[in-house]
Amino acid sequence: MSDTRAIAAAVQDPIGGIGGAFMISREAKEYGRETGLDGWSPYLRGRCGVLGEVDADVVAAAVGFFPPSVVREGWEAGRGLPAEKAAHRYATVCQEFGRRKLAGGEEAGMGRLAELLEAIVVRADVIGTPLAAGWRAMPLPSDAPARVVQLAHVLRELRGGLHLVAVLSSGLTPLQSVLTSRSALVPSGEDNARFFGWPEPYTKPSADVRRRRTIAEQLTDGLMAPAFAGLRDDEASELIALLGKMSRLAFG
Repeated sequence: MSDTRAIAAAVQDPIGGIGGAFMISREAKEYGRETGLDGWSPYLRGRCGVLGEVDADVVAAAVGFFPPSVVREGWEAGRGLPAEKAAHRYATVCQEFGRRKLAGGEEAGMGRLAELLEAIVVRADVIGTPLAAGWRAMPLPSDAPARVVQLAHVLRELRGGLHLVAVLSSGLTPLQSVLTSRSALVPSGEDNARFFGWPEPYTKPSADVRRRRTIAEQLTDGLMAPAFAGLRDDEASELIALLGKMSRLAFG
């Protein structure tokens, strides 16, 4: 059997990149202009619209790493955009990004990656990860480039939800996690905290906080590991190789 924890660690960056970059893409900017909303509103309504027309506290509980006040302001300001409509429009943003960025990919490899990702997504246990559950329920497009990105997004939401569990279990606050995070999409450290809307001043993370962050990452890999339990060794190697190839195509 494959080392599922090692697989989880190996695919973290490409899944995070392929599955999340659409949120800051030209397609996302066009969606934002369409809504007439600003700030975090189009993002929150789009990403979290799969939860339904819920109270902002429900959204804050799901996204976790944003200040609840920022979530409430953005979610409530976008009430004119129905949650279900926003989610389906955001799915098209995801799909259109995939078609644009992965259009030059080898057709056989793209189709195979979509097949592997879908098998993982279907088998995954989404308990404790409401956004992953919501996005898994969204209809998938038929074309491989769009399908790959949407499936990667589901896995990104799965890891994000499990990471929130791991962070809290490690004795960290969401802000401490943000201050010690690394991401290909946004700045790190204090810039990252400002990006998410956390009020200043910030306490510099201590050695103990950084140690707990390392523990949280390891816990997250462990929590993600069961999602890859159905892969044979050759399929795991294929998954890692194809994700790397598609990531280079999208961002290289």
